Amino acid sequence: MSARILVLYYSTYGHIETMAYAIAKGIEATGATAVVKRVPETVPEDIAKANHFKLDQAAPIATPAELAEYDGIILGTGTRFGRLSSQMASFLDKTGGLWAQGALIGKVGAAFTSTGSQHAGQELTLMSLITNLMHYGMTIASFPFSFAGLAEINEVSGGTPYGASTIAGPDGSRAVSQNELNGAEFFGKHVAEVTKKIAS
Repeated sequence: MSARILVLYYSTYGHIETMAYAIAKGIEATGATAVVKRVPETVPEDIAKANHFKLDQAAPIATPAELAEYDGIILGTGTRFGRLSSQMASFLDKTGGLWAQGALIGKVGAAFTSTGSQHAGQELTLMSLITNLMHYGMTIASFPFSFAGLAEINEVSGGTPYGASTIAGPDGSRAVSQNELNGAEFFGKHVAEVTKKIAS
């Protein structure tokens, strides 16, 4: 059977959403199955609209219980002062039952993120996501330097050994770059290959 990998994200302005689908493309390229879902928005709709949140996202809302159905889980969220968003944290806080059952032990986990600048806490946010996955007993897949774009120094670009990433700009106006999209796709392929080996 094909490995099934959940790409579970929270995206305020669409950058993480874009990354999620690039990661899913990489997963599908290996023959594995990618399922893209998002966590619920917790900000009231009128406030979200007033602050230009991207509310027209096609990905369905995930439920905590369904995490056990997948061979691998890749979490993505933007940085909030060097940590994961409250929306993602709220969702993960509801997974205590899965933890108690050991339902995710041995599955593959990975992470991706977005920040407003190069120095806004990408690596710390990724590690905060990975910490959750490790508490579940998951096996962590990194983002290896075999992706040459991680060593890019001629342009501003996201990407760390701890997971794929993008830089949105201080006002969120910077689009995900081609190098970052390539990295996200590579990351999806890598996580899928690791998952397929472990799930076989």
